[in-house]
Amino acid sequence: MFERFTQDARDTVVGAVAEARRTGAATVAEEHLLLALLGRGALDPLGVDRAAMAADLAAARRRGGMSRADEEALAGLGIDLTAIVSRVEEAHGEGVLEAAAPRRRTLGSSLRSALGRPELKSRHVPFGQGAKKTLEKSLRIALGRHDGHIATLHLLLALLSLPGTAAEVLADHGVTYAAAEAALAA
Repeated sequence: MFERFTQDARDTVVGAVAEARRTGAATVAEEHLLLALLGRGALDPLGVDRAAMAADLAAARRRGGMSRADEEALAGLGIDLTAIVSRVEEAHGEGVLEAAAPRRRTLGSSLRSALGRPELKSRHVPFGQGAKKTLEKSLRIALGRHDGHIATLHLLLALLSLPGTAAEVLADHGVTYAAAEAALAA
């Protein structure tokens, strides 16, 4: 499937892996794909404020990735997610609910540490289920549009068509499937 990706789409996927590494995530998620699209300026034709969208994604990460729908469902049960996040962060530090990669000590890392050699910066970060579904959906969208390639437009349309934090943040910033298709398809 990756051979069908345009260079921009490939760079976006590579950028998503870099975003996951930068944030210490255990897996590449949809939000990393969205951050990579933002970083590449793919949403600029839609008039998206990059900083505001990145801040909204960071706020969602701070809530442990829970969406507003999750927050509303919990509120219906009398549970205030904002209060819980605040209390947890008071006790354990800000950002503790962000999904960080587990740190594994292996014999190799222990030896490198003992010898004073730095850890490798390019650890493998696997794609999470949501990111895999997004990539698969981008292929289906490209095929449905009779496009012979997968471009950043297809990645964005896939993010918009699947439920989750990325789609929610995009909707909050006025990015809809129809608007993205019209503005970016040209």
